[in-house]
Amino acid sequence: MTMASGDPPAVSYIRDIWCDTLDAEMATIREIVTTYPYVSMDTEFPGVVARPIGTFKSSSDFHYQTLRCNVDLLKIIQLGLTFCNEDGELAPGVCTYQFNFKFSLSDDIYAQDSIDLLTRSGIDFKRHEELGIDVIYFAELLISSGIVLCDEVRWVSFHSGYDFGYLMKLLTCKPLPHEEDDFFSDLKLYFPQIYDIKYLMKSCEGLKGGLNKLAEDLEVERIGPEHQAGSDSLLTQATFFKMRSLFFENDLDSSKHLNILYGLGTGANFSAGKGGGGADRPPGVWEEGNPNP
Repeated sequence: MTMASGDPPAVSYIRDIWCDTLDAEMATIREIVTTYPYVSMDTEFPGVVARPIGTFKSSSDFHYQTLRCNVDLLKIIQLGLTFCNEDGELAPGVCTYQFNFKFSLSDDIYAQDSIDLLTRSGIDFKRHEELGIDVIYFAELLISSGIVLCDEVRWVSFHSGYDFGYLMKLLTCKPLPHEEDDFFSDLKLYFPQIYDIKYLMKSCEGLKGGLNKLAEDLEVERIGPEHQAGSDSLLTQATFFKMRSLFFENDLDSSKHLNILYGLGTGANFSAGKGGGGADRPPGVWEEGNPNP
């Protein structure tokens, strides 16, 4: 997606949601998803602060245990959702909703480099502390929204193990399962259809790198600030449909491309999980974890 000079500014596409507007915006989303059932998603979270120790069954097991211990320790900061239809046509007017969750730099755990990055990207942590959305109440609304637990909704993401980890923690109100297989069983219940663009890239000759590099290669222009979940979810949407058109003739084989998260499970042969603030992190050594961040 690109913006012509006469297009409206990013604020017309992306809506910030805080605790005082949550109910009204979720009511709108319940209507939107019936016509625009492709949901592109991104989260922002406070980095990676821990590594599991011990011996692991596989590289996938190490990557999942790293994800699990960090998701259990940390809190989600932002969630971005962008809505479109099967043809990639965005919902009219506001198509992207950026949920801002309660987060305290005084009380909550974080990696300083991730917080510095998010602050430079424009995230207002004082406002998150004062007006942030309560995750338990948000989960109640999300369960009944028609977005999750719905076979008709297709989720689009990029290198999204951590993103879905935080959503599963939020939806279940409990720590992630100890075993990776149990995590994927729960994930399939709440999110029956998922595309991970990073995994799809393995089928596309010449495509590599993170979301920004991919968007640049495909000549997709960002709308809004980088490292904010709303803008990142909108870029994810535009990049997915551009890639689907150019490399898959708009026809993705579900048996090959659906419900595989890059770096975990079946997708673990291709890389590790994703770090905080939308940055890709190196896989590390998986036989012996490092307890230090």
